[in-house]
Amino acid sequence: MKRLAQADGAEARDAAALRRMDRKRPKRMRNEEWVNPQDSEAEITRLKDGRTAMAYKAEQAVDMDTEAIVAVTTHGGAVGDTDSIGETVAEAGMAVAEQTAQTAVNQSGIEEVVADKGYHSNEVMRKLTEWKLRSYVAEPERGARKWKGKAAEQAAVYANRRRISGARGKRLQAGRGERVERNFAHQFDTGGMDRLYVRGLGNVHKKLLIQAAACNLALLMRSVYGAGKPRAAHDRWGQLTFTILRLYSALIAIYQSEWALPDACASTLHPQ
Repeated sequence: MKRLAQADGAEARDAAALRRMDRKRPKRMRNEEWVNPQDSEAEITRLKDGRTAMAYKAEQAVDMDTEAIVAVTTHGGAVGDTDSIGETVAEAGMAVAEQTAQTAVNQSGIEEVVADKGYHSNEVMRKLTEWKLRSYVAEPERGARKWKGKAAEQAAVYANRRRISGARGKRLQAGRGERVERNFAHQFDTGGMDRLYVRGLGNVHKKLLIQAAACNLALLMRSVYGAGKPRAAHDRWGQLTFTILRLYSALIAIYQSEWALPDACASTLHPQ
């Protein structure tokens, strides 16, 4: 604030004067004009609740059948969804191609892309079509469109609109909300990744990779053992113990009912 006051030629002798100047100056700030000296790669972005913060953007490609995280990409906080989807799809394609010779994955690689309306744009639709990918991207309401000189974009947008309006498109969009968003909830809400304590794009990406690997490991354990977390395994052990006790009580009751003596015999054997 003292440097800003000196640049403006204002008096900045005490803290009260600085506060008065700060109240009067415009509060807008852009990433092109200011860089965080502690973390130069973080960018100013608006959060969902309206606040602004220095942040990074994490994007993931998730398999819709298994819910496994296929690829993770990290970007600056101000990067838009339409700018980052190309890199994420490419990373997912390379990850699937590396696994074709080792595991039972689709030999043709990625064939379909399902995303929300934040990823919809003419350029994205055209790019996905050029990559021979069937898009199921929710389309926001934009009103009447002008397609003069944009025949390729028009064809791609109309084909995507036709697919998402069908039964399969609606089913995939419903599954996206359940399968894709669940991974983000595990990592950022339950896992505490909504606030980072590392600096630099590389360190943030490493942290996201570790978190994604933990989610995939929990998914594998859940499919093999039926529990993906220690607490869930503990609860299942408690349920097993309770079931064994119930079975033991039932067997004792059956045994007592089968071998119980009649009242007359009991009085003869045990006279008063």
